[in-house]
Amino acid sequence: MKIGLISDSHKKIDLLKDAIKQLKKDKAEYIIHAGDIVLKESLDLLEKSKLPYTAILGNNDNHLIEYIDKYNLFKEPHYFSVNSFKIKLMHLPFYLNNDSNIIINGHTHYFNAETKNGTLYVNPGEICARKKPISEFAMIEDEDDKWIVYHYQKNISKHEKHYSIEKLKFKR
Repeated sequence: MKIGLISDSHKKIDLLKDAIKQLKKDKAEYIIHAGDIVLKESLDLLEKSKLPYTAILGNNDNHLIEYIDKYNLFKEPHYFSVNSFKIKLMHLPFYLNNDSNIIINGHTHYFNAETKNGTLYVNPGEICARKKPISEFAMIEDEDDKWIVYHYQKNISKHEKHYSIEKLKFKR
């Protein structure tokens, strides 16, 4: 199973569209948005991707609460399963206790992936390239007894066309 992870798209529709396109090209089977969606058009992009998705409201998304019943959009923390994996999704990194197989958060705008006590923690970084000139996201792949986390990065100040991909492996 390949799960695409995005966060902090803010108002950068073109960068979000590029990330979704890349995830689909790389055979993502599910997309998770870890908040700060900001625009309804971003929810429309997730819907139009034709992939199952889950999104969480971020601290800049209060105006999107009216769309909770129209999209697969939730308040934090949100627990759900993909295949046999229990996932906890939040925007703010406040609920980081070890109570799921995978814990995903956004908000900091910096990529992080690590395991603690058998739980995979991932922050996919920022799509919007606000804190640095890098648009980034991630993908998780489960393989036998390990997690593989792919970290995608593209330097938009250098007008890079393609993402570089770092591959990280973690024992489950």
